[in-house]
Amino acid sequence: MTSPKHEEERAFLEGPHSRTEEFIFTMKVVVEFIRGFRKFHFLGPCATVFGSARFPPEHPYYQLAQKIGGELAKLGFTVMTGGGPGVMEAANRGAKEAGGKSVGCNIILQEEQKPNPYLDRWVKIDYFFLRKVLLNKYSYAFIVMPGGYGTLDEFFESLTLIQTDKIRHFPVILFGKEHHAKLYEHLQLMVKIRTITDDDLKLFLFTDSVPEAISFLNEKAVKYFGLAKFKRNKPLRILGEE
Repeated sequence: MTSPKHEEERAFLEGPHSRTEEFIFTMKVVVEFIRGFRKFHFLGPCATVFGSARFPPEHPYYQLAQKIGGELAKLGFTVMTGGGPGVMEAANRGAKEAGGKSVGCNIILQEEQKPNPYLDRWVKIDYFFLRKVLLNKYSYAFIVMPGGYGTLDEFFESLTLIQTDKIRHFPVILFGKEHHAKLYEHLQLMVKIRTITDDDLKLFLFTDSVPEAISFLNEKAVKYFGLAKFKRNKPLRILGEE
């Protein structure tokens, strides 16, 4: 059964409505943005890990994501994910087990996606577009694991924002050479027919190697953006911040 929230979002995306309805919807989006900002305002530099919610703990990609999460934490990143199970849980778990910080931006779906148990803090978001903004806003690096439509959407959105100079050239890493082989072939075809350029293929690292990825992040994020000297925002108790 469709929830009232989903009916509301579906109606909004079906075309124009009354000015009052659209103003009320916009105000609800603003409130969600503010909730997200307050939750994540005091984080350290984040690296966001994207990937499928469907891989169980015994799956190799779960175990790879867990290892990556641990290495990201050792490099000084707060590991951010969509907050759910599968690859998201694995990356958060790896960060926690390595003594690092772990956060999630959880989407509210008809079949409830519960926050995984390895999160230090999280926020529940109703709207996909708002969730994607938050996952991009706080991150200095994007790690893309095997996944489905949502994962590829997040991968291409990150690349598009970098390509169009809407965000700085943060490092993007695409993991899984076998899994993404056909995707990479298609990207090469896009270069051939000139819908993207050779330089656009250089916007991300395509690898299976965790050491290569960590070295890449150290050069392209930690050193390039001076993250070793990153200063966290301090909470103001007068505003009820933690």
